[in-house]
Amino acid sequence: MLLSSRQVKRIDWLLVAAVVVLAAVGMAVIASATHVNVPGEDRYWYLSRQGAFFIVNVLLVAGLLHFSYRNLLAAARPLYAINLVMLLAVMVVGQSALGAQRWIQIGPITLQPSEFSKIIMIIALAEMLDRQRSQLAAWRGILTVLAYVGVPFLLVLKQPDLGTALVLVAITLAMMYVAGADGRKMAYLALAATAACPVLWHFLHDYQKNRILVFWDPNIDPLGAGYHIIQSQIAIGSGQLLGKGLFGGTQSQLNFLPENHTDFIFAVIGEEFGLVGGLFVLFLYGVILYRGLRIAGEAGDNFGLLLVTGVVAMLAFHLLVNMGMTMGIMPVTGIPLPLLSYGVSSLTANMIGVGILLNVYMRRHKIMF
Repeated sequence: MLLSSRQVKRIDWLLVAAVVVLAAVGMAVIASATHVNVPGEDRYWYLSRQGAFFIVNVLLVAGLLHFSYRNLLAAARPLYAINLVMLLAVMVVGQSALGAQRWIQIGPITLQPSEFSKIIMIIALAEMLDRQRSQLAAWRGILTVLAYVGVPFLLVLKQPDLGTALVLVAITLAMMYVAGADGRKMAYLALAATAACPVLWHFLHDYQKNRILVFWDPNIDPLGAGYHIIQSQIAIGSGQLLGKGLFGGTQSQLNFLPENHTDFIFAVIGEEFGLVGGLFVLFLYGVILYRGLRIAGEAGDNFGLLLVTGVVAMLAFHLLVNMGMTMGIMPVTGIPLPLLSYGVSSLTANMIGVGILLNVYMRRHKIMF
């Protein structure tokens, strides 16, 4: 079902353009990063798969725009329950890879429930904060919200997926702040969390501890935990101003750079498109975040404001951590680069987030379609 002419006019086309161009850049880089890894006629398998799911997600977002985001108020609690079921299912029937159990195989599709957990928690938390915003000035209200988020947070952490768990923390803090939570009490919580870091250290897995240690000095384990950071920095630095050209990056093409189509895709961009290409990608993300902030400021109600805040916080945190780890200024975590990194679950979750931004923008003046 096509959108009406009135709906089309109310779409934020600048946001759409930035998303499409960013996705196109991502598919080009995915093709470059993976074509040497897949022999024969399927050398562009990753590209075709990412492209196909991008088209599917565009149709999904177009379909969701027919319905007001306010319908999510009634769906929030059921979605929260579904989220818990999915995260529990991962612990029982999930597949393991790279030391973590995060994926569920459904036919030919491998899904990562923790990616969808971020979007679901944005919806569920927006509904809760909208309903209980008058209670956020008291400790009881703040602790209730933290307990609500704490259950899925612990389930994600159990997988283990520290990166996604930290994304949930960033989303929660941003949404609570916008909802009107007492800033002094939130500062106290931040201080308490900082003070608890030495204790939390003992609950981390060995590979997580190693990632933090090599963040300070990758050369303490150059062929192990520090290998990713070293190779990523070499790739980005070798790109210089204009890069080596698409399909011309030696670190990527010769497979020195691990996970070059997922977590470390920005290193491929730096090597093949140089500083200019990296700044162009940052510009596109800047447009998306800028439009997100503008949409939040123009939202027609508090629920819409909270939804947009959660999506913008999610995208901004992903951007900060992923690009930071490729350049060695943040510890390595399994956080993909939104709309650029290869991955069905990540792409779908981020496209749904973009759909939420567009939906709130279309209905910012409370016009019913």
